[in-house]
Parts: sequence; structure tokens; C-alpha cells
Amino acid sequence: MNSVFKYFADIVSGVRSLCAGMRVTGKYFLSPGEIVTEQYPENRATLKMEDRFKGEVIMTHDENNQHNCNGCGICELNCPNGAIEIITKKEADETGKLVRSIDKHVYHLSMCTFCELCIKSCPSNALEWGQNFEHAVFDRSKLTKVLNQPGSTIKKKEAKS
Repeated sequence: MNSVFKYFADIVSGVRSLCAGMRVTGKYFLSPGEIVTEQYPENRATLKMEDRFKGEVIMTHDENNQHNCNGCGICELNCPNGAIEIITKKEADETGKLVRSIDKHVYHLSMCTFCELCIKSCPSNALEWGQNFEHAVFDRSKLTKVLNQPGSTIKKKEAKS
């Protein structure tokens, strides 16, 4: 007798859940002013993704082609899949002292799980999420990207007054 009661209780619960979902669907159906569906790819020129969208990891550069990355390697160490490689080199600064700078900041998009550990752990805030989401390619090697732009340099720290 108890199993029969549970059977009918499950049916009532399922109907309630179905009605709750149909209520949400009906609200969007009856209020056409709020468009939920994007007409992609027809609206590709005007499509704007939300700020919280995780498209790919990018390194921001300013108008002088300078970035904040000092090549410390913390993002590389925190990446669980090894999707980031930092290749550094030693260069002499204006005083003649050898300092480390990045030669290439390699990002393997095909290995990335979009966990955001590299962005959150970066002490210089050099990495952030980009808005590009069209990554369909026939050759997987095209998903390997160099994040620092050619000829880019690290931003000089401003002297405190």
C-alpha cells in the first residue's frame, strides 16, 4: 500500500514541476518585448556577449603595445591542464642589470577548461577573459595562441611621489 501511495505522490510532484516550467515558458511567450533568443549568425555584427562570458584568455595591451605581464609564471603553475606556457628571456635594462622578460606567452585553447585559475592568480592583472567564442577550426594547432603581441613590452612602474 505504501508503494502505491509513493507512486501517485511522484506523479503529483512531476505534474507540479511541469506546471512550474510551463509557467516560465508561458511568461516569455506572452511578453514578446523581451527577446531571449539571439539570431546568430545573422546578428554577428551587433552581437554583444555579457561581461561575465568566458570566451578565451587574453593579455590586455594598451595603445603603446605594453602589457602588465612580468613573466613570473604563477599562471602557468596554477593551470591544472598545462594550457599556459611562459617562455622567458634575460635582457639588460637601462642600468645594465639583467632582468627577466617574456619572450612568448603561449596559450593552448584546446587544453583550457576555462577554470579561471590563471586569471585569478595573476598578481599583475595581465590576463582577462576575451569575448571571442568562434573557435571552430579544422587544424587543432590553430588553437595555440601567443598572447603577447609582437614587439610588446612590459609597462614601466610609475614612481610614487
